[in-house]
Amino acid sequence: MYLAIITLPLLGSIVSGFFGRKIGVSGAQLITCGSVIITTLLAIVAFFEVGLNNIPVSINLFRWIDSESLNVLWGFHFDSLTVSMLIPVYSPVLWLYLLQLIIFY
Repeated sequence: MYLAIITLPLLGSIVSGFFGRKIGVSGAQLITCGSVIITTLLAIVAFFEVGLNNIPVSINLFRWIDSESLNVLWGFHFDSLTVSMLIPVYSPVLWLYLLQLIIFY
């Protein structure tokens, strides 16, 4: 779920950017709006899980540098500050995309 918060808007923009002519304007709008709406809902769930319960989540993807005395991991850390900043970033975007869906459909 936490990686989906990061990757869904990226995947939505890649699909609408590279395949926009094949899926059309309406398809690109639905894909980008859907990805942002799902991301906002996941950010709200993450806020309740991490922000209110104060349980940070760490996701280690892989080791970037692995030496004898130096180990650097590549990953994501979701703490209360991170998820509290997801809400003001994604909430206005959610309302804009919902307004766009209402006006154009």
